[in-house]
Amino acid sequence: MVESERLWKKANQIVPGGVHSPVRAFRGVGGVPRCIASASGVFLKDVDENEYLDYCMSWGPLIFGHADAEIQKAVQEALPRGWSYGTVEPYSLALAECVTQAIPWVEKIRFVSSGTEAVMSALRLARAVTGRTLVVKFDGCYHGHVDSLLVRAGSALADMALPDSAGISKKVAEETAVLKLGDVPGLEAFFEENGKQVACVIVEPLPANYGLLIQEASFLKKLAKITQEAGSLLIFDEVISGFRVGFQGMAGLTGIKPDLVTFGKILGGGFPVGAYGGASRWMDAVAPSGPMYQAGTLSAQPLAMVAGLATLQKLQQENPYALLEARTQALAQALREVAREEGIALEVKHFASLFWIVFGNQGQIQSPQQIPEEHRTFFPRLFHALLEQGIYLAPSAFEVSFLSTLHTDETSEILIQAMRIALQVFKTA
Repeated sequence: MVESERLWKKANQIVPGGVHSPVRAFRGVGGVPRCIASASGVFLKDVDENEYLDYCMSWGPLIFGHADAEIQKAVQEALPRGWSYGTVEPYSLALAECVTQAIPWVEKIRFVSSGTEAVMSALRLARAVTGRTLVVKFDGCYHGHVDSLLVRAGSALADMALPDSAGISKKVAEETAVLKLGDVPGLEAFFEENGKQVACVIVEPLPANYGLLIQEASFLKKLAKITQEAGSLLIFDEVISGFRVGFQGMAGLTGIKPDLVTFGKILGGGFPVGAYGGASRWMDAVAPSGPMYQAGTLSAQPLAMVAGLATLQKLQQENPYALLEARTQALAQALREVAREEGIALEVKHFASLFWIVFGNQGQIQSPQQIPEEHRTFFPRLFHALLEQGIYLAPSAFEVSFLSTLHTDETSEILIQAMRIALQVFKTA
C-alpha cells in the first residue's frame, strides 16, 4: 500500500479531503483509500498491484462489469469521430428513442451530465408547471447534492426543515418538507394541511443510499394517488434503480407511472450521464419548447450516448435480470448462513442485483430510524477484514453493493469464504 499512501498524502495537499466525491475518502470506515489504477471484469487493481474482487461496481452503473468488450468497442469506434460537438447530433437521438420506446411513461427525455443535475432540473420543471414551490422528500432518500434536497426533518411532519450541509440557506431549506418513509398517516396529514402548496413529491422508489430500505408497494401507490389528487407531480428518482432492477426500473415493477423520472448510472454505461423525462405535457415546458430553462455544454456528450445505447441494447438482448436476482438472493442467503454459523448478528438485505450487509438483531428495515445502532460501529471492522482478503465493498456502512453479470457462483464463493474469515475479528476483539 506504499504507493496508495504516497498518492493519498499528495492528494490531500491539493484536493479538498483528497477526493472528488466524499465517500471515496474512507471517512466512514477509516484508513487509507486504495488508489485504483485499472479495472477489468469484476476486479480492481490498485497502484501497488493489489487486486480486489469488486462489489461496488462504480456505485452501480457497471451492470456488465468493468471494461465490457461490446461497450468498449462502441466507444472506440466513436472516439475518432470526436468527443464533443456542441451541436445537434444523432447519438443522443438514438439513446432517447431506445428509452422512450421501451418506457411508455417517458414520452420525452432530456439528457444532462449527472443524476444531481437531472433531479435539479426535474424539481425546477415541477415548480414551473404547477406554479407551486414546496417540495416533499423522504428521510433516508438521497437525490444528489441539490441545495433544496440536502435537508432533514425537525419533526415527524417536517415542519422544521434544517440544512444537512453548510452553504444552504434557511429559506431554501424551508421550501422542502421531509417526511418519514412508509408513514402513510403522516403523509395524509401533511397533504391535508399543505397539499395545495406542494409542487412535487420526489422519492427513491427503492431507497438505496441510506442502506437498502425496501418500501411496500402500497406506500408507493398511496404516493401516486395522493399527489394526483393534490395536483402535485410525483417524481421517481431512479438514478440507481433505473435499468438496474429491470429495464423499466421500479416504475415498471410496481406498475406506477410517475409524472417525471430521473435516470443516471446505467443509462450512461459508466460514463457521466443523467436524464429526466416524463409525459409530453410536462416536458414541453422545457426550453426551448417552453419557459423552464435548462442547458448544458456537455449534455448528451457523444461518447456517453454511445456507451449508454450499447449498454441498454445489450440489456434488451440478454435480459439478465432474473439471473442477477437469483445470484444475489443465493449470495445473500449464504452470507446470512455464515453469520449464523459464526454466531454473529448480521442480516443481508437484497433486492434484484443489490444487497446490503447490516449488523444487529433487527426485523424489517424500511427507514433510517430502524437501522441498528451497532451497525455503524461494526461495519468498518468488517470492511477492512474483507479488504485485506481482496474484497472491495462500498466504503460506507450505509451504501449498498451490486452484482454484475460477471459475478458468478465462483466469485460468490470467494466472498462467502472471505466473510467466514472476516467475522472472526468479532470473536477476538
